[in-house]
Amino acid sequence: MLNTYFRVIVGFMVLLSVVLTVYVNPNWMWFTVFIGVNLIQSAFTKWCLLETILMKLGVKKEGGSCKSS
Repeated sequence: MLNTYFRVIVGFMVLLSVVLTVYVNPNWMWFTVFIGVNLIQSAFTKWCLLETILMKLGVKKEGGSCKSS
C-alpha cells in the first residue's frame, strides 16, 4: 500500500510542477528537479522523507497480514 501511495503522490507532484511551470512561472521547474534529485538520493541511501511521513500517518508497507498469498 505504501508503494501505491508513494507513486500517486510523486506522480501528482511532477504533473503539478509541470502545470505550474507552463502557466505560472518557469521557476517551478526547480520543483521537478527537486523531486528527481530526491528519487535518485533515495535509491542510494534507501531513505525517503515521503515514505517516513506516510508511515507516520499510518500507511502500511506491502506484505502485511491483510495480503492474500
